[in-house]
Amino acid sequence: MGTTYRTYEPNQLTMLPEDIREWLPKDHLAFGLSEIVDSLDLQAFHAPYEGGGRRNTPYHPAMMVKVLIYGYATGVRSSRQIARKLHEDVAFRVLGAKNFPAHRTICGFRQRHLSDFQRLFEDVVRLAVERGLIKYDRLAVDGSKVRANASKRKAMSYGRMQVDRERLRAEIEALLRQVEDVDAAEDAKGKGRKAAAAKKAKAKAKRRDDEGRECLFQAEKVNASEDAKAKERGDALRKEVRRRQDRLKAIDDGLERLEERQRKADEADGRKPDDNRKRPFGEPEAKAQVNFTDPESRIMKTSNDGFQQCYNAQVAVDGENQLIAATSVGQSSNDQGQLMPMVDEAERIGGGKAGEVLADTGYCNEADLARMEERGVDAHVAVGREKGKARAVNAETLPATARMAAKLRTEAGREAYARRKWLVEAPFGWLKEALGFRRFSVRGIAKVSGEWALACLSLNLRRMVALGAA
Repeated sequence: MGTTYRTYEPNQLTMLPEDIREWLPKDHLAFGLSEIVDSLDLQAFHAPYEGGGRRNTPYHPAMMVKVLIYGYATGVRSSRQIARKLHEDVAFRVLGAKNFPAHRTICGFRQRHLSDFQRLFEDVVRLAVERGLIKYDRLAVDGSKVRANASKRKAMSYGRMQVDRERLRAEIEALLRQVEDVDAAEDAKGKGRKAAAAKKAKAKAKRRDDEGRECLFQAEKVNASEDAKAKERGDALRKEVRRRQDRLKAIDDGLERLEERQRKADEADGRKPDDNRKRPFGEPEAKAQVNFTDPESRIMKTSNDGFQQCYNAQVAVDGENQLIAATSVGQSSNDQGQLMPMVDEAERIGGGKAGEVLADTGYCNEADLARMEERGVDAHVAVGREKGKARAVNAETLPATARMAAKLRTEAGREAYARRKWLVEAPFGWLKEALGFRRFSVRGIAKVSGEWALACLSLNLRRMVALGAA
């Protein structure tokens, strides 16, 4: 007896159109995400298109926002991949609702609204606070290096740029002299050739007119060929000059950026232009670097890939459901000075007051610890170790740090600090490992901050849907 299979008719079309939403489970992420986005204020995304007239028919901003957030929430960030998924993936098609924007449209929308995604992230945090998903009883702060959209091979040090600038200037001067010499030599040769050809043509013209005309024609043809070769040699030299001039301008701009950065750093340290020190005011060290692709990124040491062109992405994670309560992006490879700004930002966005704050030794400094005590925050910040042992702290010069070290030696302090690792490092693991967010798609710290907010917003929405908040 033959086996009976379930019906399988791949070539039979449905008699009536189907609702593709039925192809997804009712608890699918796309539905929950769509419901939450519909409850948010998207006026900022509509504003650029108002008053565009009947000819201007852009894609609906709500659809674009949902598609982008769902892409980041599922590890699909490339605009080309998203455009392809809108044709091939059921969840993307449900969110797109028969809209198929091109990858350029998706990329342009994201670029145009990066700052709006930052504000949308804040709206989602406030929504999570309203629904009791963020309570501020415990905040954990941490940072992670995220690769910039630039290669470290496109970076150059201050000392190397100074050497290359002088080399390029010398090469440009030498090439310009060659151009002048070639032009002068070709002008002289051209005049000589024309005179000789004319003389020869006249001599033959005395014997027969047609022979003279043919001789003159051949001479002009040879002259034209020689002129073309000379022009080609001159154009090649001028092209080399322009290439070096463009490179020289890029180096001059890089030197100016490094010097401006150093001037600001010196002013922040209280230095004056007339200070007599080993390093002149506003002059960077020879090893200071700038990247020509993304000048605002910095060389940083990563945990797995050595030194790379990166940004330092920060998060403050709430202890209730591991939702991200605040984000920021910095250009410094260390986390010093970031603790209080992150706590302040989290409190500003959600309107809550941090009860307990957890952070690793990278955030430990006397000023921040003292401010935590003044505000009544129960902080647990590692003070560091030296040679495998707890760091010795001078209670007279660093009283707040000494009190923190004593606090962390107690059993309760150790237990509280132990929560930091699993609490704050999990979101970084989700972002980098599960969603593959290891490199920014945009350049410049303003745009990078917007994309980091978009990534954290997408992760928050995914968590909220999983927690049944939709």
